[in-house]
Amino acid sequence: MSRLRFRISISLDGHVAGPRQSVQNPLGIGGERLHHWATALASWRRAHGMEGGDVNASTAVMEESMAGIGATIMGRNMFGGHPGGWNERTPWNGWWGDDPPFHHPVFVLTRHPRPPLALGDTRFHFVTEGIHAALEQARRAADGRDVALAGGAQAARQYLSAGLVDEMELHLVPVLLGGGERLFERIGDDLHGLALVRTLATPAVVHLKFERTDGARSGALSGGRKR
Repeated sequence: MSRLRFRISISLDGHVAGPRQSVQNPLGIGGERLHHWATALASWRRAHGMEGGDVNASTAVMEESMAGIGATIMGRNMFGGHPGGWNERTPWNGWWGDDPPFHHPVFVLTRHPRPPLALGDTRFHFVTEGIHAALEQARRAADGRDVALAGGAQAARQYLSAGLVDEMELHLVPVLLGGGERLFERIGDDLHGLALVRTLATPAVVHLKFERTDGARSGALSGGRKR
């Protein structure tokens, strides 16, 4: 069975977005600083149709995170738009324009039904039945490849609390946001079977990789896949 892999940039004070998030400023005040290490990389820029960029110690981490993914799960807040039901006349279609960078099926957790949305070769499915249904559908669509859990924090907390995450990589950025969206709010202190297996420190970011070691989730460490 495919693994559920979660990766996210996080500040030293535990925030994955700054305060005052809005449609105009989705990452909140200062939140864009969490991603400067990634958006400067040639591998990230190439995946988003851009040229140039850096090649450094974080390149292999970025390339590894994008490899072997067949579907993505995200929360409604990460997909974006106004809260509440969808506007049928002018529906929100995401932050990524006409050609999103996923290039595989994406499953959006939401309370509000909506028909699938196709943009380029990415198809968004809106799942109202909860996190387990979204994971089941994503695994089926991934066809043996892994599923990426893209966030945001609320969706990630649900999967972490349920013990469904098989791999987690925190990109710890040396900034303090002083407020905003906390990743580990009400999570507890055990990370539900995830253990640190790799640390890679760079001047711009520290990459902390965790994998499931309790055998509770199928495929987490089987077949010699630990890297």
